[in-house]
Amino acid sequence: MCRFLFTFVVFLLFVVTSLALPTTLQNGTLVDVEKRQTYTGRGTWFHPGEGNCGQWNTDNDPIVAISLSRYNSNNGANCNQWLKITNTANGNTASAYVRDSCPGCGWNDLDMSPSLFSQLADLSVGELQISWYFT
Repeated sequence: MCRFLFTFVVFLLFVVTSLALPTTLQNGTLVDVEKRQTYTGRGTWFHPGEGNCGQWNTDNDPIVAISLSRYNSNNGANCNQWLKITNTANGNTASAYVRDSCPGCGWNDLDMSPSLFSQLADLSVGELQISWYFT
């Protein structure tokens, strides 16, 4: 009886622990663990073209490039993921989706299309402090 109980408890612990691990689903949709995380970093803008996710984008598309290291850490699984961005200086918010990677960006930085950046601040600002999360 004790052996059965011990085996059952170990099995339960394994199941509970594995359910809590952050993973990526087959279609690239992130599970709740990463979606609940808010990141802070630097926001900049660029003129997009063909992104690392394989689609062509224009200045008018609401897209971001995430850091190359974040992109590579999950083999591009963040492609087409929506996120919400806040300019921490003025509170302006905007939504965008991941379409590219940014080699010069830090882990939590985002490089944005001009139309997206202009929802948060004037393009002449060039760089701003942001917070963001996957939705």
